[in-house]
Amino acid sequence: MSAEAAVGPAWQALAREMSGCTACGLAHSRTRVVPGVRPPGVRVLLVGEAPGREEDEGGLPFVGRSGRLLDELLAAAGLDRASVAVVNTVKCRPPANRTPRRREATTCRAWLDRQVAVADPAVVVTLGGSALAWALGPGRRLGAERGRVHDVALPGVGDRRYAVVPTYHPAAALRFGPRGEPRAALATDLRLVARLLRSGPTAAG
Repeated sequence: MSAEAAVGPAWQALAREMSGCTACGLAHSRTRVVPGVRPPGVRVLLVGEAPGREEDEGGLPFVGRSGRLLDELLAAAGLDRASVAVVNTVKCRPPANRTPRRREATTCRAWLDRQVAVADPAVVVTLGGSALAWALGPGRRLGAERGRVHDVALPGVGDRRYAVVPTYHPAAALRFGPRGEPRAALATDLRLVARLLRSGPTAAG
């Protein structure tokens, strides 16, 4: 899939616009902006944290080890990676793959909000703490919020409410290993997303 696989004129125009962004210091350390991808007809939007080295080099999200694990777990849940939109809370790689700082995430938030409005997904899946903070606000604990569906009005997106499923980032699943809690929880939560698509999102939180 090429970086131009983000389908639709509004999405492509937004990606071109953000490719020239220099609003925060991450612009000085990146190789390129990584806008994300949106295949046609998507119903699920995955929101990760930030591009890593391979993403920064190739211009696409989740193409490294985390991406390969994500592909595996999506397939196991009955979700095709080619049928989901994938973006990050910040569009440029932080130095040494550090966690995005709050100011950086705040600066980049307008881009993400606009992407959600254009993609208009049935379900938003937040991967990790940075994405959780974007969707539900700072100070939330992932362990306490995952495992259920949140009915969320996202500031900056409009009046529409979204079914949000928080879960662990694939990097956490890799860090804790194949028998660790993050991988098991991520797999469980992706199966929840698949069930929501079959039955229609019903908020439980």
